[in-house]
Amino acid sequence: MPWLIAFKGKSGFSARNTAEDVTKGIDGHGLTAIITGPTSGIGLETARVLALRGVHVVMAARNVESAAKCKETIIKDCSSATIDVMELDVSSLESVTNFANEYISKGLPLNILIANAGVMAPPFSLSKDGIESQFATNYLGHFHLTNLLLETMKNTAKNCGQEGRIVLVSSEVHRLTYKGGIMFDKLNDEKCYNSFYAYGQSKLANILHAKELTRRLKEEGVDNITINSLHPGVIATNLSRHSSFMSVCLYGLFKHLQKNIPQGASTTCYLALNPKVKGVSGEYFADNNVAKPSGKAKDAELAKKLWECGMEMTKSK
Repeated sequence: MPWLIAFKGKSGFSARNTAEDVTKGIDGHGLTAIITGPTSGIGLETARVLALRGVHVVMAARNVESAAKCKETIIKDCSSATIDVMELDVSSLESVTNFANEYISKGLPLNILIANAGVMAPPFSLSKDGIESQFATNYLGHFHLTNLLLETMKNTAKNCGQEGRIVLVSSEVHRLTYKGGIMFDKLNDEKCYNSFYAYGQSKLANILHAKELTRRLKEEGVDNITINSLHPGVIATNLSRHSSFMSVCLYGLFKHLQKNIPQGASTTCYLALNPKVKGVSGEYFADNNVAKPSGKAKDAELAKKLWECGMEMTKSK
């Protein structure tokens, strides 16, 4: 593995720590977590480590056959793991609605929701709902999923006396986006499409989502649900498969900043389980510590406008 530059932050952890490191000694029995995009990379590692800590993991996957194989692999190494597989394509609002309805009908609790699924810099395409694919997958589907399952999370937190946690996987690339941050009027315009800016836009949307939902929950007087976003780090996974330029950066230019997959999943698992972040909400994390996002990511008016846009796009779904 390439040498990784890392310094410990206030949490006591750094970029070098793994998902197992940041959850060591934590008992997750009695907790239930949904993880999107759980069949490869940091999503799979997150599922494995949460299951290892006793969490009931629901693998919400587009490819259920692949997820079932991943489940088998995890259970081979951890026979006590409790894992379910459910079908979910976050790029489809209909699939998100169907998943949420099925989940609620099962009467399952929900302590942790991890929005991990994503695509990076693909050629222009529209989702089944006519939404630019990166915005649809990385942001809108997870926005809709969170809204549909929020009452379940509130009820679970109230009944079990333990705060619910929503974790949104964003990226430092949120700094590289269109002028104004979110291109509201031309979201689905192929002529204006730049694959890297569109990726940055979707990741900026994740951070703004966390900020605005935190504000709204506080306004409601809900103090037992937190929502935070994070940058997992520079990790060579199949997320960069659509971009040769991105692959060159990951494998070459940024090799001294590159993490392996267990390190890449650490901040997600830290936010999901570690007691050090109890009560912390609306923050952006990197390397298992609070980090500073871009100026646009702190824009309260932009966050409100994005929320209204998301509600409008999902209102009939």
